Amino acid sequence: MKGFSLLKSLATISLGAVLMVGCSSGNSAAPANGGSSAPAQTPAAEGAGGEVTAQIGVVGFLSGSGAAYGEAQKAGLELALGELNEANKGKLKMELKFEDSGGEKEGAINAVNKLINQDNVVAIIGPTLSGEMFAAGPVANEAEVPIFGISNTSEGINDIGEYVFRNSLPESIAIPTAMKAAVEKKGIKKVALIYASNDDFSVNGYKVMKATAEKMGLEITGEATFSNGDVDFSAQLTKLKQTNPDALLVSALYKEGSMVVKKARELGITATILGGNGFNNPKVFEIAGPAADGLIVATPFSPEKQDEKVQAFVKAFEAKYNKKPDQFAAQAYDSLYIMSQSLLGAGKADREELRNQLAQLKDFTGVSGKLSFDEKRNPIGDAVVVVAKDGKFVPFE
Repeated sequence: MKGFSLLKSLATISLGAVLMVGCSSGNSAAPANGGSSAPAQTPAAEGAGGEVTAQIGVVGFLSGSGAAYGEAQKAGLELALGELNEANKGKLKMELKFEDSGGEKEGAINAVNKLINQDNVVAIIGPTLSGEMFAAGPVANEAEVPIFGISNTSEGINDIGEYVFRNSLPESIAIPTAMKAAVEKKGIKKVALIYASNDDFSVNGYKVMKATAEKMGLEITGEATFSNGDVDFSAQLTKLKQTNPDALLVSALYKEGSMVVKKARELGITATILGGNGFNNPKVFEIAGPAADGLIVATPFSPEKQDEKVQAFVKAFEAKYNKKPDQFAAQAYDSLYIMSQSLLGAGKADREELRNQLAQLKDFTGVSGKLSFDEKRNPIGDAVVVVAKDGKFVPFE
């Protein structure tokens, strides 16, 4: 494949490879508890006894206004790393090389370039935001390095190229699931929309919300926008309140989205509030406080789910970090299990072989549910609807 054959011919040895993680078609090892770079060009190396060493790059939103997303992902990956390296001892040792994008497109591009060209990773996990993936994904795809999105939910992510994967359910699955449940149980007939107009993820979520409302025959009483970084939403919400909607649909990242929810309740808006994937973070309760109660979202993961694998993960995560995991930690955790399984299937830390193994993902059962990839490497899975209650998300019933 273009570029990769030249890299391979120049290489003599490699100490690692970067993987971008998502989900795998089975477990490399049962969950227990809770990098280095190489001067050579080939991202594959065998240690003593034939053990494969694979260095995987991670690009995360680790500083700035949305750092809670990246921090949760880092925690999930590090928990999985410890479990997998213990379970696969003598066969596979993975190393993670973290880079902070700061939530910026340029930061993501620079991080991906560094991981590929300096650290010689076999794959990359991340970046966190959809906008970052649209910017940096083409860099990895051109270099023929698998890149694995664990929180990219916008439409078109996999259209970037055949080396792009993700285990994050797109908003086109999650939002309609939540809206259908809310409409059926709350008798919603009229909705108003508000979203961040300067963020790819939020704009995509708004488009899905609007299209779903139209398809369901709901009346759209009004729309309003804001920008990431805004702190006052009074004017927009006052205007929407006057349209008397049954539900307020909010597409935003957790910081601004939580402030919108809080201000809506302060202004006396009593409508049901439904949010997109950006709300699936505990920071929502810290920022919005009691105003978050009643917020409805869809997610592939709930720490309250009474499933043996989920509860084992929650117990291990709490033991290591003294808090419950969220969706972003869970999808990151699953992605490394998928990466591990695919590397073991490849038998070496090789970018092309890893890409081919990932593409075959079928019926992987992780803590965020059962997952397969379709022909475009998009995740096929189910979302569950949850509602905020007393500082946590519980099943919406």
